Amino acid sequence: MNRELRRVSLVVLAMFAALFVSSSVIQVIAEPELTDNPLNVRTLYASYDEQRGPILVGDTAIAQSVPVDDEYNYQRVYEQGELYAAITGYYTLNQGVTGIEASLNDELAGTSGDAFLSRLNAIFTGQEPQGNAVRLTIDPVVQQAAFDALGDQQGAVVAVEPATGRILALVSKPSFDPNALAGHETGQVIAAYDQLVDDPADPLANRAIAGDLYPPASTFKVLMAAALIDSGQATADTTVPNPPALTLTGTQTTITNSEGGNCGGTEQVSLADALRLSCNIPFAEFGEQLGQQTIREYAERFGYNSSVEIPLASTPSRYPVEAESTDRVQLSAFGQGAVDATPLQVAMTTMAIANDGVLMQPTLVDSVLRPDLSELSSFEPQEYGRPVSAETADAVTRMMISSVENGAATNARISGIDVAGKTGTAENAPGDPYTLWFTGFAPADDPRVAVAVVVENGGGRGDEAFGNQVAAPIARDVIEAVLTR
Repeated sequence: MNRELRRVSLVVLAMFAALFVSSSVIQVIAEPELTDNPLNVRTLYASYDEQRGPILVGDTAIAQSVPVDDEYNYQRVYEQGELYAAITGYYTLNQGVTGIEASLNDELAGTSGDAFLSRLNAIFTGQEPQGNAVRLTIDPVVQQAAFDALGDQQGAVVAVEPATGRILALVSKPSFDPNALAGHETGQVIAAYDQLVDDPADPLANRAIAGDLYPPASTFKVLMAAALIDSGQATADTTVPNPPALTLTGTQTTITNSEGGNCGGTEQVSLADALRLSCNIPFAEFGEQLGQQTIREYAERFGYNSSVEIPLASTPSRYPVEAESTDRVQLSAFGQGAVDATPLQVAMTTMAIANDGVLMQPTLVDSVLRPDLSELSSFEPQEYGRPVSAETADAVTRMMISSVENGAATNARISGIDVAGKTGTAENAPGDPYTLWFTGFAPADDPRVAVAVVVENGGGRGDEAFGNQVAAPIARDVIEAVLTR
């Protein structure tokens, strides 16, 4: 009898142990995955019972939860939704969560560890629990200027404060209205979402930090010039042969400079003039000299091949890791071939040059505030890395100033201000329109803003336009908005 009881006891004990283990796995180990699973909407539905914290630009709420007379109690409302959509993202019942709404969900929902005392205090005082507020680094004047300057064109603008990494503007177009996805009528929300997904212009793609990446074209020459000088392979005065055409090594493919002739009309051309005039052939020669390994090393110092969180996760910009043929390295040296980048990455390269070779971690978050708007945590500038020396950054800055003063980037000029800049005109598949770029910073001697602009589809001009015609004026408007605020 005792033996039978022991057997039954062991079986019961084993069942309790199995139940304990499975419950622990589900509630502890698998909890984050289950919570984030898009099929699990119970947590999302429950979150509507409490007031979600606002997203602020300055003291203005650009996203907030307002009381409504339905089963969900609160609905998310976005002020100037299209202007800020690439930043806020959207918060929906059944189509997921994106942007700051997703990245700082725990703070906004009031479920983070830092919010525990606030929730406890709400219980004892009888107040309704409320999430924390998130204040952004965005400057509303600069954001509006970037949005307006880009107009009806497809592309993106990123403007950053080089000394701190604060993002002053982040725009992606075409945009969308998050309010269309924030309603409580499921059928209407799904219809609006499907319409956005089916739109060939892909308004849900955040072109500033993700989506289909772009060949950085001649904006990559800024990184190349920095790598050449910092590695000791060249100075601003180092020259290379200057033919009007070059056959890529090991191929029958011929490349030319954008104007079709040689660079500046001389038999030899310096690195400084090659950057100022944005010549492809000299950089192809410099690229072969520098080699793929060194180029990749410097590209990764600036952030390539890594996802940068701002705290939105960016798609890694790409420089080839696997061995490439010499002709591919020559192409990548002027931003074509196998190199692709986001506007955020191009802005990061430029802001490091602007900041004496020190690259700051870019961020959209200035502070997190308690429900009573007292400060819970604030932004502290952090270094991302030091890709090049201050001396290298100074040398590249002088070249970029020349590019705006009397080179390929003259449409970025601002009267009375030294602007350092670089244009880019990226070729895509044969017959496809060019992708147009500008990146730069100002004032050159005391930079307050670094900016990157990309415009798709040749700015409506196919393969007839250049970065200086379309992208540089957009950047100029953004820079002026910063300098005159």
